[in-house]
Amino acid sequence: MIERYTLPEMGRVWSDQHKYELWCRVETLVLEAHAAAGRVPAEVVEPVRNAPPPTPERVAEIEETTQHDVIAFLTAWADNTEPRSAAAYVHHGMTSSDLLDTALAIQLTDATDVLLDKADRLVAALRDHGLAHRSTIKVGRTHGVHAEPVVWGHRVADLAFAAARSRDRLRAARDAVGVVAISGAVGTYSLIDPSVEATVAEALELRPADASTQVVLRDGISEWVSALAIIATVCEAIALEVRHGQRTEVRELSEAFGSGQKGSSAMPHKKNPIRSERIAGLARVVRAAIVPVMEGIPLWHERDISHSSTERVFLPDAAITTDYLLNLTAGLVENLVVDADRMRANLESTGGLIYTSSVLLELVEGGLSREDAYALVQTAAMETWNSGVPFRETLRARAAASSVTLDEARLDEICRPERYVANLGPLFDRLAALS
Repeated sequence: MIERYTLPEMGRVWSDQHKYELWCRVETLVLEAHAAAGRVPAEVVEPVRNAPPPTPERVAEIEETTQHDVIAFLTAWADNTEPRSAAAYVHHGMTSSDLLDTALAIQLTDATDVLLDKADRLVAALRDHGLAHRSTIKVGRTHGVHAEPVVWGHRVADLAFAAARSRDRLRAARDAVGVVAISGAVGTYSLIDPSVEATVAEALELRPADASTQVVLRDGISEWVSALAIIATVCEAIALEVRHGQRTEVRELSEAFGSGQKGSSAMPHKKNPIRSERIAGLARVVRAAIVPVMEGIPLWHERDISHSSTERVFLPDAAITTDYLLNLTAGLVENLVVDADRMRANLESTGGLIYTSSVLLELVEGGLSREDAYALVQTAAMETWNSGVPFRETLRARAAASSVTLDEARLDEICRPERYVANLGPLFDRLAALS
């Protein structure tokens, strides 16, 4: 992922230098387990443990000849080991994927922990914002068209619970990828004792694979990437709400606009929802990882390498992009500008059409058939749409023409936006308890 969208903590998780540090850690744990069991000389452990990780530049230089990254790493690390002869016992009984998959599990779980911290921040931001606007009346929209009155906090609560569920899916996916496999060339422990795998897993606070061939089956990694894609898409749902709310015709919401910020090189008046649009664009990048990574599940027999190049691109990019998205979305919510007066004005802009559902039921409860009540209300509503005459006036005229008596006092009662949101108390109680 380009540096523009890479935050430092997540960038380090996926850096080449950190990867080689993890490879050294895994190889050292395996060597220590062998030595403890008496399978390799105990005196080789300390020199290997003290050998500094090779630089990415040195590994790349050797790989130009070997065309094999693990062998290049082992050679470069052996060159850093004093005495070099101690390195002869490194990688003892292992295959490359024992190292690669186990180190990848560390990266994936470390990346997940970074993401979970940011997901907690987003959930908290949405919860607090939703509670702050539990009484902020606005119009609800279905198909983009005014529907019934709602409160802004209700929509935010929906997004808060979605963000929390997405975070919890990621937490479950962490267990799916936190798997150690050190089982040899085809997964049969032919040259390495299963106890080594168990010992290394315990040291890393991960779990041994239930079974592995030369690799761990990629269903767990696919689950993890899918969890990231859901998080990214929930971020996009939040951003989409802001993008709509910042449209000139709506103007109910807006991103924070800082002193000195510019919206357009040509039009000085512009205040564009650039953060929200960036969220929408980057969510596509994360979703794009699902299919390529999932196609790493079917490999030839005990293993082929077709998944490797895909994962080298998509796993870091998906993690880095989701990390950036969570940070950007949390900041968007924390600094969101809400225009409650504009929300109220928009709600009233259709002349009372937002109350048709209550009027329909009131007429039915007064004795009209649903069909007759619907026809009367719809006819009045269409006249309001076409003429701009307030709905209560068109309704009164249509009712008179149909010899239907209206209870004006009762209509005054039901044509209040607060009546539509009176039952939301338990929802906001649940939101307040969200953590």
